[in-house]
Amino acid sequence: MNQTFDPSAAEIVDEDPDTESARLDRAADAILLEDEGRAFAHRPLRRAVLEDAALARQWGQARAVRMREAVEAEPIKATLYALGLGVVVGLLISR
Repeated sequence: MNQTFDPSAAEIVDEDPDTESARLDRAADAILLEDEGRAFAHRPLRRAVLEDAALARQWGQARAVRMREAVEAEPIKATLYALGLGVVVGLLISR
C-alpha cells in the first residue's frame, strides 16, 4: 500500500467540539465574518448614512450618560473644569 499525504485532505481535529473555548472561537469567527461582510459590502448611500447616524447617536448617548455620571459623582470638580474652560475660551475670543 502506497499512501501519500494530501495536505488538502487533512482535518484539524479538536479535542472536544463542545468546550467553552471552542464555542467562543466559533462565535468570534462568526462575528468577524459578519463585520467583514458588512464593512466591504455595497450599501445604498441612504442606508449607510442612516446606519452611521444611528451609531453616532448611540455614541453620543453613551458619552452623555458618562458625563452626567461624572458630574453627579464630583460636582465641584466638574464646575471648576467648566469655569476654567470658560476663562480660556473667553481669553482666546477676546484676542
